[in-house]
Parts: sequence; structure tokens; C-alpha cells
Amino acid sequence: MTIEVPRTVPELLDWRTALHPERVAVEVHGVATLTFAEWSAGAAAVADALLRRGLRRGDRVGLVFNARDWTRFAVAYCGVLRAGGVAVPLSDRLAAGQLGHALTHCAAAAVVHGDDTPVPPVPPGLPVWIYGDLLAKPGTPPDQAAADASAARPGDLAQILYTSGTTGRPKGVAASHANLTAGAPQHPRRLALAHSERFLHAFAIGTNAGQTMLLNALTAKAAALTLPRFTPVRFARLVEAPGTGTVFVVPSIAVELLDSGALHGRDTAGVHLIGSTAAPLAPAVAARLATAFPQATIVNYYTSTEAAPAQTTMIYDPARRDAVGRPVGGRLMVADADGNPLPAGTTGDVWLRAPYPRAYYRDEAANRATFRDGWVRMGDVGRIDADGYLYLTDRHQDVIKTGAFKVSTLEVEAALHDHPLVAEAAVVGVPHPVLGSAVAAAVVPRPPAGPDGLTLPVLRGFLADRLADYQLPARLLLLDQLPRNEGGKVLKRQLTSLFDN
Repeated sequence: MTIEVPRTVPELLDWRTALHPERVAVEVHGVATLTFAEWSAGAAAVADALLRRGLRRGDRVGLVFNARDWTRFAVAYCGVLRAGGVAVPLSDRLAAGQLGHALTHCAAAAVVHGDDTPVPPVPPGLPVWIYGDLLAKPGTPPDQAAADASAARPGDLAQILYTSGTTGRPKGVAASHANLTAGAPQHPRRLALAHSERFLHAFAIGTNAGQTMLLNALTAKAAALTLPRFTPVRFARLVEAPGTGTVFVVPSIAVELLDSGALHGRDTAGVHLIGSTAAPLAPAVAARLATAFPQATIVNYYTSTEAAPAQTTMIYDPARRDAVGRPVGGRLMVADADGNPLPAGTTGDVWLRAPYPRAYYRDEAANRATFRDGWVRMGDVGRIDADGYLYLTDRHQDVIKTGAFKVSTLEVEAALHDHPLVAEAAVVGVPHPVLGSAVAAAVVPRPPAGPDGLTLPVLRGFLADRLADYQLPARLLLLDQLPRNEGGKVLKRQLTSLFDN
């Protein structure tokens, strides 16, 4: 049995560079490519520049880059870590108040942004450096002893990711080098995604899915391929491009891609793996992906920013259409309110456990509620069957208590997705004077429009044969689109307010 030795992210980059210096690691289609040799040399140059400007071990550095700048972001990220700093990836779409909150909360020492990425105003006195200028204007040479002392260790903090804030103000999730490199290959023959030359994604910088793609670029045989701006047609062209053997999506991207018609007439036989993350993949959408990609294995990944790299994976199986899989890279437990494991088939709180667990940065109250002895409370209700498969009932805060019943929003959403004219659906609870809460559903219909399109009476009749009376939505809305954050998750608090109008 091989014992995994914890590593730092710079050590992982050094290992890949020694193996494959001229191999492309990251590509932004039509914009830039980055080889491992370029990545390593660039990170060393960034680290030197940061140390020259007085960065100290453990200092937090905000990184604000747009999708065109994925290659520069990768270099800056590893440069911060090589200098002993802590990377704080942030979306370029954040409002000034959101950006200011994150930078103030983590007490950032500086901000680095892409050459073409405008940055909103930051807290007063905080240094802001443009990526290109950082390398072009070295500054005062660092003290050599200080530079040597900056080298990171596996247990050191490496990154802070701010959660999407779908249920409250974003929290900073801190991860060590050991957490980020857990499970990374130790041997060249163990590189991930060996069936692909490239893996395609369109995930935003600053999200957990985006960070997973960055680490995949370090650990996979395939190169990371993304595009400067997502559209279904552009994405579909890259799906069909030679060498694209793996495609990663979130459910909203999958639905948009399938509904756009951009895949019609395209050869998808080269794709062997479709991976979906960030939110549960509705069974009906998984079935459509399986049809559109007949040679691909459809896999749903269930994890969270707090639990990564622990996750469950589920290969699409019509016989287990509602399952979200078995644990990979960690352990799984369903427990009672006190954290005691429950037997198979019993519904309770879902917990995942990863090696070298993460934690909330500077938020002990939230840590006590979410983390316990290495376990992470996922905030979901579910059960594990006798074969070890996890089934989710709902998010804790999304369970609708209507009269004497509890309604799973996931179950109602799955029933809505079964209708062929439903493109997207989201279910929330809204206040009710007698029942306390009532079920409400927002639906994005797909064409055709007009009298032949989806109508609320038709949808109500469709659901009546699939749901119990107490599960049927008392309120229904047809929308052009659902409110989502950059990670693809529905903003249910914002959606709930639409039912007040």
C-alpha cells in the first residue's frame, strides 16, 4: 500500500514541469496557451516580484482575473503560493461592496488583477498591482533569508474561496496545500483523464468548480481548455474539436447547451466523460446528456466548497435515477442531529469527510456549526441505501413545511423537469396564512411559444399525475430565466421575492 506524502501546490507544479515541460497545461481558446515550463517560470517570477514588494509568508493576496486571463491567473495563483502567500481568487464580476467585503474580511495584503480586467474600488490603502506591471517593475530585491523562509509547507494555508452566498453573506473557506493536493498522482502513469487530450469547461474564476479545474490542470494528462466567453455555439465547437475527450458542466450550462440546438449535427463521439457539478443534475437532464453524448459516461459529482476534495460520484443509471453516488476521496455519513451515524435507509443530515479538512476563515461560530472532527455538515438531508448510494431529500433550508407535511423541493423539481417543454425549474416555499408555507415553482419553458407552448394549466395537469396533493405547487411562474450566481446555483432568496409581486 502506497502512503501518500502531503505536498504543496508549488511542489506539484515542479513535479509536472519536470515530467512534461513543453506540454500545454492550460489553453484559452483563441487567446493563449500555457505550458508547464512557462507556468513554472512565470510563477517563480511572480513570487520574486511579490517578495520584492514585501509580501510575507501567510499574507493574503486577492486575485481578480476574467475568463480571457485564465493562463495569467494560473501563473499568478501559483506565484502567490510559491512566495508563501495565500491566494484569494475573486470573480471579476463582483460589485465593489462584495469585493470590499472579501478583501477586508481576509485582511488582504494586496490585489493582483489581469491586464485587461478592471477592478472596482478596493479598501483604502490596499496596494493594487496589474499582472503585467508586477513582472515589468521588479522593485527592491528581497532579503534572501526572508525569501528562503517564505517557502510553504503542506500544512500551511494556501487559498481562501468565498462561497456563493446563496443563503447568506459569503464566507471564506480556507484550504491548506495538503488539502488541495490530496489524492494527486504520485506516479506519471496515474495522471487523471488519460483518455483525453483536453478537458473542456467554462467555469468562472473564483468558484470552487473553477479551482477544481485549475488543480485538474496540474494532475491530469489532459490539458485544461476553456473559452473567453461562454456561448452554446462556441462551446459546442470545442466539444467537437479533436482531442476533447472530457467535458465538465454545471446543470444550467448543460440545459442551455442542450436546448440551444448547438449540438445538432455535431460529432460528439470523441467525448468519453461528461462531468456535472455545483448542483444536483436532474435525472431528465442526465438522460438527455446521455442521448446527446452516446459514447460518454455521464457522472454527477456531489461536493461543496467546504467539503472538497471529498465527494460522491454517480455514473448515470436509469435504475438509480435519484442517487447522487458513493463517496470518493473521503468518507460519507448520514447522522442524527447530534452527529451520530444512522443506519442504512434512515433519513438524516449528510456529512462528508476529506483528508486535511477545510475550515471557515475567521468565523469560529460557523466552524462549530459546520465542521466536527474532520467531518463537514453539508446542509443537506438524505439517506444512504443498503448498497452505499446517497440519495438527497433536500437542502435543510429548502425543505418546505406545509401544514403537517414536509416537501422536498428536489422531488418537485425532478417532476417538473420530466415535462418535455420545461427547460429549467426551481421550487421554493412562500408564506401561507394557514399552512405556514406553500409550494411555489418557477419554470423556464422551452419553445414553442404561443398556444402550442407550455401553459400553466397544462403543467398543473402534468404534475397532478406525478406528485401528491400536498406537493403540488400552489404558485407557478413562467420566467425567461432563473436568477443564478456565477457558479450556476439558483438564488432562491431572490426567486422567492418574485412571488411577492
